Amino acid sequence: MTRPIDLMREGKKEELWRMCCGFMDLRLEEFMIIQKRLLLEQIELLKDCELGRRVMRGAMPESVEEFRRQVPLTSYEDYLPELTDRSEDWLPAKPAMWVHTVGRAGEYNFKWVPLPQRFLNEFERVAGGVGLLASCDSQGGFPAKEHLKTLATMSSRYYGSGVVGHLMQEALGVDFLPSNFSMGGMTFQEKMEAGFGEALTQGLDALGGLPSILVYIGEMFRQGHIKVDRSYLLSHPKALARISRALVRSKMARRSMLPRDLWSVKVIVGGGVDSALFRDKVEELWGRTPLEVYGGTEGGLYATQTWDYEGLTFIPNLNFFEFITEREWFKSQLDPEYQPRTVLMDELREGGIYEPVITNFHGGIMTRYRLGDMVRISSLRNSKLNIDIPQMVFHKRVDDLVDVASLGRLTQRTIWEAIENTGIPYVDWVARKEIVDNKPVLHVYLELRGDYIASEESVAAATREQFRKLDKRYRCNFYNLMGDMEGVLDLRPVEVSLLPQGAFASYAAQHRADRFETGQTYRSHINPTDEALALLRAPSVAVEATPMVDGERVSAQ
Repeated sequence: MTRPIDLMREGKKEELWRMCCGFMDLRLEEFMIIQKRLLLEQIELLKDCELGRRVMRGAMPESVEEFRRQVPLTSYEDYLPELTDRSEDWLPAKPAMWVHTVGRAGEYNFKWVPLPQRFLNEFERVAGGVGLLASCDSQGGFPAKEHLKTLATMSSRYYGSGVVGHLMQEALGVDFLPSNFSMGGMTFQEKMEAGFGEALTQGLDALGGLPSILVYIGEMFRQGHIKVDRSYLLSHPKALARISRALVRSKMARRSMLPRDLWSVKVIVGGGVDSALFRDKVEELWGRTPLEVYGGTEGGLYATQTWDYEGLTFIPNLNFFEFITEREWFKSQLDPEYQPRTVLMDELREGGIYEPVITNFHGGIMTRYRLGDMVRISSLRNSKLNIDIPQMVFHKRVDDLVDVASLGRLTQRTIWEAIENTGIPYVDWVARKEIVDNKPVLHVYLELRGDYIASEESVAAATREQFRKLDKRYRCNFYNLMGDMEGVLDLRPVEVSLLPQGAFASYAAQHRADRFETGQTYRSHINPTDEALALLRAPSVAVEATPMVDGERVSAQ
């Protein structure tokens, strides 16, 4: 089997481009033909395995239409306990590797997903295509060069966000710095210091990962937290010369030295729900705009920007795409038993907001799997580059998870436990992700109980401390990572605002008819709307606040 690295070594640039990026030349009709052909192959694999038959609820579809009509939508819980136990005998194909990401604290610490070899082969080509697109100039030309020096800012290859970087290494032959980064026992800062040291002598061509992490590393360098040993510089003339040139550049610009003063990076790849927030900062620090990709542990890569750095183009050969319209999504929220209808790629509307649903190809197991994201279709094609595939941008999360800088996904249970463990008496709370000073934070809105008096900062400090403790218990790493970034990025990952007395009782009184049962507080604690939050912050109905026990109001007598 010919691989991207083979074509690169043979200097076959056109063939390499067609192999990795040829999907951008497809007409929409051709895109749909590929999708439906691969889905029919996948259906047969699902019929032949125990877990596949179970998630299809015994259905034996013979067509794409029957598959969409007969097979229910799924969430990760539908694959338990087989995936968390990594039970291979139940799967449609033997996994070549298992990848994981953070799960739901208190339920399952990790989401494990199997990747068969055939899926990995296709995934490698897609990852190689992302590397080529990230290195393109304004005309779409790219350098076909092996051994690009790449700072190892990504996670382990067995982590969902790290597998893309490692497959890119396999596809294009990049060299990670530090050269011993895969060895255990190194802290993140030690790894970065070693990588910077090697990059001073060998150069630095590429980096990738969560944009928040790329900004964090750049700011650590700017603020002097990443240091290179003086003796190393004295013994490596190339490194000393590079530092000297960078110092001159920074002094001429009258600012601190930045990574871009040291290197002319040719490739930056970023992804995650907050990519757009950190995009300009990455460019300021590193000197190049990051190419944004959209993907996940459950299905690899779903879409990628091209060299115009605008909308993201869907990728046809890893997953079958369906989309839940915003209207259908709202119906499913009102009635948990309702199965929302889906549309296909060729039925999307410009400006529409949809929840993507994926079915893995090539022996994967995720079947009609709801991603829990909302995307907006920015256009039905990229007219500038003549790409006849719908273009998307990430819109928001839609489930009961709060995703902050893609470093941790917090459930209602995790947030509630952190608040409860502070010991601070309260009536109720809501929480959502907000953008404060162009930085993502978890913002908790809390109503204190009775005559208890506390400042917002003291409640926030107590809540942040409980998140640190929960990180150790659940290994969710939210505050371990975000907390490390506080000082460097001037980031407070958890903020608290206190609501006025009677806020939840007032809200309940106004909305009891359609949203409440007598005696209950706010129905969903996660991601309140702007309208709901405005009513909570400025209650218009005077109702005496009373204590709550297990969601029920009790008499003050």
